[in-house]
Amino acid sequence: MNIYIALIRGINVSGQKKILMTDLKELLKGIGLKDVVTYIQSGNIIFSSEKMTIDILENEIKEKIKDHYGFDVPVLVLSKESVVQIVEETPFDKLLEGEKERVYYTLLKNAPSKELVAILDAHDYEGEKFYITEKCVYFTSLHGYGRAKCNNNFFEKKLKVSATTRNLKTMMKLIKLASN
Repeated sequence: MNIYIALIRGINVSGQKKILMTDLKELLKGIGLKDVVTYIQSGNIIFSSEKMTIDILENEIKEKIKDHYGFDVPVLVLSKESVVQIVEETPFDKLLEGEKERVYYTLLKNAPSKELVAILDAHDYEGEKFYITEKCVYFTSLHGYGRAKCNNNFFEKKLKVSATTRNLKTMMKLIKLASN
């Protein structure tokens, strides 16, 4: 049985696309997912499955939400091992006290083109640092995420890929829940 983490983007934000996690948990059990656990209200789901590929899982979850709630949401499914690897490869070696709370992971649906990465890398954004890989944009901001120029929408637009962002605390909690 493989363990996966599904990240749903854009639900329960300012009262829009409201989904109760208890309802979502039952909905996903209905498509055959096992050991379904949710974390906070922003669309973080840990589950196990043995019969589906990641693409099939993403489509099944997305379609089930659309059928039940009537709206489209981006869904990104990653293996537990992939999430662990992403966190272990965080490139910010020397973070000062308090800076770990300002580390963000913009998880990419597809690898961005090298040309777009090069264009973005050529710019400097005051108080903000990022490092782009095929799976993730590692990002830190002295201003905090709410005031950052380089947010999820920024990276999606500049890299022309679908993405969803989580902070270090959430990533660590998802790994912990997936390991139980």
